[in-house]
Amino acid sequence: MNSREALRISMETGELVALTYLEGLTDDEMMLRPATGANHINWQFGHLILSEHKFMMQIDAESVPDLPDGFEMMYARETISIDDPERFLKKAELLEVYRAQRTASKQILDRMTDDELDQKTGIDYAPNFGALFSMLGSHQLMHAGQWAVVRRQLGRIPLI
Repeated sequence: MNSREALRISMETGELVALTYLEGLTDDEMMLRPATGANHINWQFGHLILSEHKFMMQIDAESVPDLPDGFEMMYARETISIDDPERFLKKAELLEVYRAQRTASKQILDRMTDDELDQKTGIDYAPNFGALFSMLGSHQLMHAGQWAVVRRQLGRIPLI
């Protein structure tokens, strides 16, 4: 196994868990928060997409698909307290944007050399491009844990 294969496994594991926890959630349920002061699932998922987009823009901006108009403002930190579902994308729209971003991320990873993965980013929590790819999976897992709480609050059975 090489570094790209290991990073891909990390990305795919995060993706599997996150998308599994989103299965069966309605648009209304996507607006639920796991706890007071926590962000609703819709915002968290949009935040994950936006973060991935920004990470990949640092690596290969020409290969990253554009986000829908207004997406960055919709999922900015300033919107975390908004509970109006009309201010956010529907789940199906988010999934479509996510799939386009993730497909591009995997293609970018597949083209990277070990030397390119070691290129510095200037980001404390992800000091090189390899760490940015690693963040994609771990970031999803962190948020998916919150989604599992909402699923339990809704009386859903554990999935993973």
